[in-house]
Amino acid sequence: MEKQEIFDKVSDIVADHFDIDRAKVTDELNLKTDLDADSIDFVEFVLEVEDTFGSEISDDEAEKLNTIGEVVNYIASHQASK
Repeated sequence: MEKQEIFDKVSDIVADHFDIDRAKVTDELNLKTDLDADSIDFVEFVLEVEDTFGSEISDDEAEKLNTIGEVVNYIASHQASK
């Protein structure tokens, strides 16, 4: 899956989950500060990303994911080879 396709899917999840305009989702958008996500919001987001992409993100790795760009890069580098 191309990074743009990953970005589009992650953006849709963010827009839905955090009820923001899809156009405001950028690589630099910070999940914790820009979206004011608490720990429950963040865990739910990570679970939704895992379901969407069929991958698992460890708690330690999830804590390091702050921006949309970091989430996209993580998914791109951890995709199952098909």
